[in-house]
Amino acid sequence: MEENKFNFSDEEEQKAQAVEETKEAVKKDAKGLIGSIKSFFSELLGFAHDTDRDATIEAIKGDIPLKGATAWILICSIFVASIGLNANSTAVVIGAMLISPLMGPILGIGLSLAINDIDTLRKSFVNFGVMIILSVLTAYLFFKFFPLQEDSSELLARTKPDIRDVLIAFFGGLALIIARTKKGTIASVIFGVAIATALMPPLCTVGFGLAKGGVKGLTYAGGAMYLFIINTVFIALATFLVLKILRFPMLKYANSAKRKRIARFASFVAVLVMIFPIMTFLKVLKETKFQQDYNDFIENKIMSNNDLWLQRHILKPETGEISLFFNGEVSNSTETFLNNELKSYANIGGFKLDINANETRSADRLSKSLDRAYNDLDRKDNVISGLQKQIEGLQEEVTNLNKQLEQKSNVKSSVSFTTLAKDAKIRFKDLEYFSYAKMLESKDFIKVDTVTVAHLKWNTKLTDSVKTIKEKELNNWLKKELKTKRIVLKRN
Repeated sequence: MEENKFNFSDEEEQKAQAVEETKEAVKKDAKGLIGSIKSFFSELLGFAHDTDRDATIEAIKGDIPLKGATAWILICSIFVASIGLNANSTAVVIGAMLISPLMGPILGIGLSLAINDIDTLRKSFVNFGVMIILSVLTAYLFFKFFPLQEDSSELLARTKPDIRDVLIAFFGGLALIIARTKKGTIASVIFGVAIATALMPPLCTVGFGLAKGGVKGLTYAGGAMYLFIINTVFIALATFLVLKILRFPMLKYANSAKRKRIARFASFVAVLVMIFPIMTFLKVLKETKFQQDYNDFIENKIMSNNDLWLQRHILKPETGEISLFFNGEVSNSTETFLNNELKSYANIGGFKLDINANETRSADRLSKSLDRAYNDLDRKDNVISGLQKQIEGLQEEVTNLNKQLEQKSNVKSSVSFTTLAKDAKIRFKDLEYFSYAKMLESKDFIKVDTVTVAHLKWNTKLTDSVKTIKEKELNNWLKKELKTKRIVLKRN
């Protein structure tokens, strides 16, 4: 039997070669895609090619000195910021930030550490110190003569830094130094960083705290100075890092020993500058986490419970304690529940819960007190109603008496008016008009009296003094004739 044989080796080799070629093509395409992405992001985010090193160094060094016009601009900006804090006006405070020249020495510190320039570092620290003293002194004098009636929200916002202030200072410093290194400095970025980092208001708050005095004032001053130092250090740190990334040339010294000594000193200062921000960042981050968990515990575990009446609460991170003050009774089961809920939080789970309950002011007792108050009001309403009825009866009695008095007053007088008028004309020749009538009057609108009113008119040739004399005589004569003690004369 004849055997048929087939050779598949060539076909398999061709398939394997085609697969390898496909893989290579895919790798090339992937490399091309990755390269394109790298090129895109390098062009998008790279800024080293657009850096003007010499102009940047010269511009930063030129902004360091704080003298002459710059000092007066600083004083004016401090006054504007202080007025804004006094008036609690955000717009005015922002305006003060825009005109403030505080950034110069801070950028100088970061620059000098990055390029190993000890002279610029010394000059930056000196001007930085002068800047702080001048700013605080100006704000102190302002608030000494124009004290705040009450602490404003704009001012209190500058007394306790949190993690957001740290991030704002760092990223604001990055934006600032990147804008300064660019060819053709972006002024709008510089203005924006001046507003965001807010160097001016904390210094004004320090001056306010010193002017206020006392424990509260010193607490304000310490918190505001801490915020200012955080802003300063993180702006300087951002400047240092960006200039190092851009590889700004190190300053060369002729004396190699001096160069090494200065390089070591600058490196030591740079390490210190970096250690403080890291420690501050971790501390503030920890405090922020404490506060976030604490706020969630108060809002979702206590305030949402309708059976609890929370009066006030205090967080004490330094002692690891939370104090809660309740109106009303707090049962043992509720205390156990709150302690268990507190332990579920990662950052404040180990805190001690101090519960203070006011058992004498429970909801039931408050309800009973409210019922008693309503009953007292009802009784008072009944008393008032009875008094009103008595008053109405007295008013009716007074009205009847007045009617009787009016009826008596209407009885004809025993003296004839005709006779009285003729006798008056005979006695007083200058009398041209005469009439009289009895009228009722009341001064307190309760008691009614009767009064005789006479109207008369004199000859116009008589003087007022003569008329007065004659009227006095007429008054006495009428009292005798009408047998009354009171007569009112009215001249027409």
